[in-house]
Amino acid sequence: MISVQTLRVQYGARILFNNLSFSVQPRERIAFAGHNGAGKSTLMKCIAGIIPASGGQISAPKGTKIGYLPQEGIHVKGRTLWNETQSAFGEIMALREKVDRLSDELVKMDPRSSPYGDLLEEIGELELKLYANDPDLMKPKIESVLKGLGFQEKDFKRDCSEFSGGWQMRIAMAKLFLQQPEVLLLDEPTNHLDIETQLWVEQYLVNYPGAILLISHDRALLDTLCTRTIAFAHGRAEEYAGNFSYFERESVLRKEIQLKQFTSQQREIAETQRFIDRFRASANKATLVQSRIKLLAKVVRIPEPERADAVMNFKFPPPPNSGHTVAKIENVSKAYGPLQIFNGFDFEINKGEKFAIVGPNGAGKSTFCRLVTCQEEADAGEVTLGHKVAPSFFSQNHADELDPDLTILETVQAVASRDAMPQVRNILGCFLFTGDDVFKKVGVLSGGERSRVALTCMLLKPANFLILDEPTNHLDMQSQGVLQRALLDYPGSVMIVSHNRDFLDSLVTKTLEFRPGEQPRLFHGNIAYYLDKKAEEKSGRDVSPKRPSNAPPATTADAEVSRVVSPKRPDESVPGVNRKEQRKLEAQAREAKTKILAPLEKELETLEAKIAEHEAAQATLSSALSNQEISSDPEKLRQTTNAVEKVTKTLDLAYTRWSALTEEIEQVKAKHGL
Repeated sequence: MISVQTLRVQYGARILFNNLSFSVQPRERIAFAGHNGAGKSTLMKCIAGIIPASGGQISAPKGTKIGYLPQEGIHVKGRTLWNETQSAFGEIMALREKVDRLSDELVKMDPRSSPYGDLLEEIGELELKLYANDPDLMKPKIESVLKGLGFQEKDFKRDCSEFSGGWQMRIAMAKLFLQQPEVLLLDEPTNHLDIETQLWVEQYLVNYPGAILLISHDRALLDTLCTRTIAFAHGRAEEYAGNFSYFERESVLRKEIQLKQFTSQQREIAETQRFIDRFRASANKATLVQSRIKLLAKVVRIPEPERADAVMNFKFPPPPNSGHTVAKIENVSKAYGPLQIFNGFDFEINKGEKFAIVGPNGAGKSTFCRLVTCQEEADAGEVTLGHKVAPSFFSQNHADELDPDLTILETVQAVASRDAMPQVRNILGCFLFTGDDVFKKVGVLSGGERSRVALTCMLLKPANFLILDEPTNHLDMQSQGVLQRALLDYPGSVMIVSHNRDFLDSLVTKTLEFRPGEQPRLFHGNIAYYLDKKAEEKSGRDVSPKRPSNAPPATTADAEVSRVVSPKRPDESVPGVNRKEQRKLEAQAREAKTKILAPLEKELETLEAKIAEHEAAQATLSSALSNQEISSDPEKLRQTTNAVEKVTKTLDLAYTRWSALTEEIEQVKAKHGL
């Protein structure tokens, strides 16, 4: 499908890669691996045709569509979300407009004229193309993709300019998914996605009909999706026939084998050279010496294995001792205008706890962090830090507060304690600032680089309560590992807002979920446990956030937190609520169920109407095959036969969707008792 041959990319004296060759087959899933700056994004831009290569060529069959999603830089305005995503079907829309225009012209023509017949035939061919692409099913497709990516129906009429950068990337992703190019190039597609949306995207990509080239620091996505890895390092690229975890194991094994081969060959070369040097002046050994010299000249030298990038580690400064209660949130309410974030929320954080905060964007995760650190005041209730608690908070906004006139090294040294000062260069290296990079001014750094500087500053401050808001967004795999190992050894309390499943899973023992308009819920387990419970919730099984079997016994504080953050369902009897209020809650529950069911029934109604149209078209075309005029004309017979096959194939797809949709509706009805 795509062939990359002897590709070379060079910037000045620096060679990103040279003599790179590989091919992409239909439906392949290929991961690009390597540290930041190794050339992954550059190669993707070369394949997308955005930048030229220094040498070599990239070829693809004529008509191959390649779709590219960059990391950032997309901003759309002046169009509604719906119109922007609908433009993904531009060709189909143009086809429909052409049919409408030609139909208007046809009405004005003499039915007995020759042009009338020609125009009628042209309209017929265009109609067959429309049947194959089924334009009336565009609306359900658009709705499905937008909702899967986290948009709500009320967002469809909003102007794209109202959405933030992360949501702009979702808009671009929605268009790509709807266009379904034969080759999909994705550069960090899950950077701004919550866990629920990540899982939807992951499942969508697993079933995607085209080939996918992927750059990501999400190990879970790489391992689930990719079956081939191309790794970039030190100006070279190597292929591995497996996912990212396979690449990590295999790359170590390859280096070990190469080192053994290199060492063995060097030993043999040294022995041969010693023989030559010893007997070079001996007349009796002249023939042997010449033979060894010729033999040595023919040896194909095994290159010395490149040294693996040094894996640096650091430890947090010893945290000051604190009381058992780290923070207490009592009856807290917070709203921004009509948007209610919390209402009478109680929560307690205890010494040594490490928990994740998850949920869709805009649900209140960052607000909760600011409330806990007293950077923002609650509308009602009280937030209290415990005895001798020293919090340290990292947020993406902290990067904007750095002094642009200081160097990276000066910035970090300014906040480091005397004990941490010897670690400054080491920790900067852990987060990708090596050599002369540390002398760059903060003002010339990219947003991601400034974010890493801010994270480094935060980690060097002695603290016993760490609050991290999306700490891995701009870290490569190696830096993520460094931070993860340091947090595992950290004895203080940790609260992490993140959507990085692999990073969180081994760290946290509790998960606090935020959802818009709902009270936060606590799950006594890591991310894998949380996702299992959410899957149970969707399947209609017991959804109470119980403690996993291997978890320690619940403390009194745990029991109190679970009681507070796990509100009862509206259809349950709530103590202290009168019957009138109870009926109101039940009505709200019925309304919620209707919102879930209505879109499915609407899609089913549209689909059934289209099936009826396709069945009528199939019957008309099938009867036309027996028409003498068509059966006697080979060209017309071929066109009609092809049209029958296309309509039949479209019908098969519609029948499959109808079956799945009716089953889904029945499941929803059974779950909600409708």
